[in-house]
Amino acid sequence: MLAFAAPHRAALAFCALLMLFESAAALLVPWAGGLLTEAMLHPAGAGSAGVGMVLSGMLGLFALQALLKFGNIYILGNAADKIVAALKVRLYDHLQALPLAYYHQRRLGDTLALLTNDVYVLGGYISGTALALVPLLFTAGGAVILMFRIRPSLALLAVIIIPVFFLLEKIFGRRMRPLAAQLQEEQAGAVAIAQENLGMLPAIKTFTREAQESTRYREQIERIFRLNVKQRGINAALEPLAQLIVAAAILLILALASADLSAGRLAPAQLVSFLMYAALLTRPVAGLADVYGQTQMARGASARLRQAMVETPEPAGHAGIALPAVQGGIEFRGVRFAYRGRPAALENVDLHIAARATIAIVGPNGAGKSTLAHLLMRLHEPSAGTILIDGIDIAGVSLPSLRRQIGVVPQHVLLFNASVRDNIAYGRAGSGQAEIEAAAAAARAHDFIIGLPQGYDTLIGDRGVRLSGGQQQRVALARALLKDPPILILDEATAMFDPQGETEFLQECGEALRRRTVLLITHRPASLAVADRIVRMEQGRIVAG
Repeated sequence: MLAFAAPHRAALAFCALLMLFESAAALLVPWAGGLLTEAMLHPAGAGSAGVGMVLSGMLGLFALQALLKFGNIYILGNAADKIVAALKVRLYDHLQALPLAYYHQRRLGDTLALLTNDVYVLGGYISGTALALVPLLFTAGGAVILMFRIRPSLALLAVIIIPVFFLLEKIFGRRMRPLAAQLQEEQAGAVAIAQENLGMLPAIKTFTREAQESTRYREQIERIFRLNVKQRGINAALEPLAQLIVAAAILLILALASADLSAGRLAPAQLVSFLMYAALLTRPVAGLADVYGQTQMARGASARLRQAMVETPEPAGHAGIALPAVQGGIEFRGVRFAYRGRPAALENVDLHIAARATIAIVGPNGAGKSTLAHLLMRLHEPSAGTILIDGIDIAGVSLPSLRRQIGVVPQHVLLFNASVRDNIAYGRAGSGQAEIEAAAAAARAHDFIIGLPQGYDTLIGDRGVRLSGGQQQRVALARALLKDPPILILDEATAMFDPQGETEFLQECGEALRRRTVLLITHRPASLAVADRIVRMEQGRIVAG
């Protein structure tokens, strides 16, 4: 928390100073109230001008408080926005750097909740709640000291309520902490359901499950609502109850003060000032109740953020040697790999692939075909064995230099909600239109692209939903070819084609494939026909080829 607040310490310190000045102005108001009482009770001594002067002074104090509050809210708001922005960027960068294994163990909604909820809770706490603690304590301390100067015995009674108040906070706090954690978990669940269902909308409509999914989401929202009601009930009860205790103490003080007033031990002006200080004390006492509740929520958010931030990211881009331009020879030596909590996906795999060869890797689902590709790109790390490219152990090379030399066209194409041009250009930053069109032509995508309503400027929707499956895969291949990698992985990349379309596609793209090492992860006959060699896998082992 301090690390993210540190760059804005000057603004935060200035805001704290403004808060202290505002508190000081507030502490002067009861004193001025006493002067006004004295002036009004003894007009002969003070004169009408004295009353006007005191009223003018009090108006000036109120105006000063308003000005200080405006400056504080404005400056503090900017600081809070900057803290939240820095926290979100830092968190996003960290989440992006985490290995895929992290996401295999968690719901996407839980991760999204960190960015959409927890950072705002923590940012608001740093810049608002925590900082407000200084003026609250200053106001409370100042009010108590000035009350003791007026009448120590009455002030002592007022101070006795403070331990009662903190005991009350402790009781409520025990209920707030688990409630805040549970509420965050349920909110993350709601985000997860919405995110999953919107992505699965075609399946939901196909199987007419709209009513059931709506019920599932509504039940989740109702659970959140019930938790919010509990939390709001505790928050709603805590502050008024604290104020009630303080108000009851003030009434008791007033009853006792009447005796002092009758005996002449307390002047009317002093009584007015004392009561105004006692009333002023209710503001920081009630504010401290809110601070306690917000602290419990911030603790929960901080714990969840810390849990994500301590996860070990992938090696930094500068870690390891730069992999030089490669020919594309690949070798797996005794490679073993298992996903967390599951049997080994690969077991003692030995495989040599010559540079510029086209290898078809076949086998049943779960045989480990895609896992080979993931290990080659170091999306996962093998638990044993070595993977080499052109004789270089990829474990010691930097990730960017490795991944820049590998292109991938997956079965489930990943496209952005952008134009066709932007999606293809994603393969290599700074590419010109001529290069983009050349890559599209090599992938046999140019003809259908120019037939779209806006050609290369046509927006394709989320995940390319406005394109057919075959068109999506051609765009994905164009993106990979624009990257011009010496190694190309086609992971069921022709799954969306019919047999004739698949054959035509592979024939048309033959020239683009012959100039590089190609791993065809497939089981389709047309794809096997273009392979120089077929490798068969079963249960994580190579059984043929």
